[in-house]
Amino acid sequence: MMMSKQLLGGLILLFMIAWVDAAPVNVNTADAATIAENLKGIGDKKAQAIVEYREQYGSFATVEQLLDVKGIGEQTLQAIRMDVLLSDSE
Repeated sequence: MMMSKQLLGGLILLFMIAWVDAAPVNVNTADAATIAENLKGIGDKKAQAIVEYREQYGSFATVEQLLDVKGIGEQTLQAIRMDVLLSDSE
C-alpha cells in the first residue's frame, strides 16, 4: 500500500512539473528554440517558420496573425493562444 501511494505521489509530481514547464513566450523576440520549447504543439520546423515570417514581415501585431505562418492553423492557434506574448510588458 505504501509503495502505491509513493508511486501515485510521484506521478502527480511529474504531471505538475510537466504542466508548469512551458512558459509564455514573446514571438516577436524569441528565437526558434525558445518558441519550440515553450509553445505546446510547436516543433522546431513551425518555430523556425514563425521566426522567418517575423524577419520577412516584421513583428506580429496580433496573435491571429500567426495564422499567416505556414503550418499554423486554427487548432494550433487555439492551443497556444494563452502562452503567446507580443511584447515583454504583457
